[in-house]
Formats: sequence, C-alpha cells, structure tokens
Amino acid sequence: MAINLRKENVIQDPPLVKKLLSDKRAAWLWLVLRIWLGYQWIDASLHKINNPAWVQTGDALKGFWTGAVAIPESGRPAIAFDWYRSFIQALLDAQAYTWFGKLVAYGELLVGIALIIGAFTGIAAFFGALMNWNFMLAGSASTNPMLFVVALGLIMAWKVAGYIGADRYLLPIIGTPWSPREPKQDTVPSDEPSYSPSS
Repeated sequence: MAINLRKENVIQDPPLVKKLLSDKRAAWLWLVLRIWLGYQWIDASLHKINNPAWVQTGDALKGFWTGAVAIPESGRPAIAFDWYRSFIQALLDAQAYTWFGKLVAYGELLVGIALIIGAFTGIAAFFGALMNWNFMLAGSASTNPMLFVVALGLIMAWKVAGYIGADRYLLPIIGTPWSPREPKQDTVPSDEPSYSPSS
C-alpha cells in the first residue's frame, strides 16, 4: 500500500507491515490469532447462552449496567465518560437488557464462529472489537484490552487473515464495496482485479 500525497511523493509502508498485512504467507500467523480469538468469543458466549439471566430475563446484563452507572461514595465511577453513562442509563430506563442480553450472547457466538472458520474475518473482528470497546467503556477491563488489540490486528490484516479459511473463497466471489464488479460480458475481457494477496 502506498499513499500518494503529491504526484512526486509516494510514501511506502514498511516492509514488515506490508508482509504482515498483505502477504498470504502471514496467513499462518493470523490463523493462530484468529482461532484463539474465536475460541475466546465462543467460550464467553456459551457461559451466557447457558445462563437464563442473560438470554431469558436479561437480569445479568441489567446487574452489569446498574453497577456500571452507579457512582460510589469514593467518587470514582466505573464509567469515566458522562455521555456513555447517560447512554447506558437510557438503555436501563428503556429495559433494553431484556433483548440486549440475547444480542450480546448470540453476537459473541457468531463472532467466534466467523473468526474460527475465517468467514468475513475483518467484519467479525470489527464487531468483536466493538464489543470489547463497549465492555472497557463500561469499566470492565478483564481480558478485553488484549482481545481488542488482536481484533485490531485482524481488521488491518483482513486481506490475508482469513486466507486460510472461508475468506479465500468468499472474497473473490463477493468482492469489496469500493471496487464494484462489472457485469461479465462474453466478448469483453474483464480488467477487474481479483482477490489475490501478494505472495
């Protein structure tokens, strides 16, 4: 990848970054991280799916949100940002935990499955990172920072992170939104580049 700031100046990515994010040989590294991260999400989801307080009543999420918005006597609340505390309080007031608990539990499962099979890896990693970010904003550090960093790596390496997986076949078929495919014509050869990370 190169950034052309002016016609005469082209800034190249460092070779190591180029290899990690675009070289299909780096897919083995991303495979290990992808499967590890996917397992973490599936494991977390199964604890929630098997708990009626998450998927039936939402009481587990209600308790988490209630604790997060509380301002203790020490004056150090779990949520450091007032706008986020107001957002969580609005969800509590609307009793959104009754359906949001299911969304979190099954969302974690879907992210984990997609990461393990390597399907839409960048998108799955994005939604995983979004959940980690929200957990951290709500004051729950735990393993979230580590999971967030790995997810960011997978998002940046989306071209090769799922190469040893379903993305190897899905991405050439679907393409990307920023390079739309022209309808195929029998008489005109296609100049559309295919999905093939550099080797």
